[in-house]
Amino acid sequence: MLSLDSLALPVPIIQAPMAGVSTPEMAAAVSNAGALGSIAVGAIDADAARAMIMQVRARTDRPFNVNLFVHPPATARPQIERDWIEALSPLFVAYGAQPPSILREIYRSFVVDDAMLAVLTETRPAVVSFHFGLPDAARIATLKRAGCVLLATATSLDEALAARQAGIDAVVAQGYEAGGHRGMFDPDAPDACLGTFALTRLLVERSGLPVIAAGGIMDGRGVRAALDLGAIAAQLGTAFIACPESSADEVYRSTLLSAAAHHTTMTSVISGRPARCLPNRFTGWGASNTEKIPDYPIAYDAGKTLHQAAKAMGEGGYGAQWAGQGAPLARSLPAAELIAALVAEMQAA
Repeated sequence: MLSLDSLALPVPIIQAPMAGVSTPEMAAAVSNAGALGSIAVGAIDADAARAMIMQVRARTDRPFNVNLFVHPPATARPQIERDWIEALSPLFVAYGAQPPSILREIYRSFVVDDAMLAVLTETRPAVVSFHFGLPDAARIATLKRAGCVLLATATSLDEALAARQAGIDAVVAQGYEAGGHRGMFDPDAPDACLGTFALTRLLVERSGLPVIAAGGIMDGRGVRAALDLGAIAAQLGTAFIACPESSADEVYRSTLLSAAAHHTTMTSVISGRPARCLPNRFTGWGASNTEKIPDYPIAYDAGKTLHQAAKAMGEGGYGAQWAGQGAPLARSLPAAELIAALVAEMQAA
């Protein structure tokens, strides 16, 4: 079986693939520093994904991870979408913009994206990871034949066992502390909200797969603690947002490095799926919203359009400022320097 051991990573750290934040420059810098860099291609099409992969390859000859969204394709529900647009209309008007007349499914899931599969089999990244679920057996077999190590996010033991049954090589134990979207296979199912360390230990003992701990880990002591629980590596996302190689905008960075980072919130209002982020004007509005939210990523079409309208008027408080509960420990360091700091802290621990 393929494994992360075959990648010969000197540093047991994975930079989380954060759509809209991670860049080829960041992924390459992390991989060149001995850890595993990542790019997220779930929010772009196959041609753009090929370009990103080649940009990473131009900067490093080390392994890196390509992450995909594997959510069920959205179900259009016209009345719910019209009601959502109407509910958001006062916010658009407040920033001198008209709300969209219709909402679109802005991301194509890997479940149905044959062009993306073709790009991956052509480019053969060392690692491919899945979020929101698992692809079918044929896609998994195709990627394995291409020599890719396969990772999948799990928020529960049942999801980890499904990943093992599907032939996944290692599982990312995403605790409730984690920033960004919850990787739940079914967002409507009950969520036990297991923390990173409880989930990591459970999956180490019961899943039968190598486990990568993710959620709230911001420094080398946190990485060391995850390894002591039996994880083979730790995945860090929020820790990399303030790196200069990140594509986070200035409002996002300054908010992350402010007192606001001491309070994160789990919300579905931005995209249509539960996700942890820094509180802002949009999450505040969403806390009192009573309308049913359209399916992911249809709802995200409205969220992104509103963010652009507000940003054009100088208001950055409607963006997707994803962050985990460890956000107050964020540091503004180049990615390679951050990896070096993490390693030093691991050694000191």
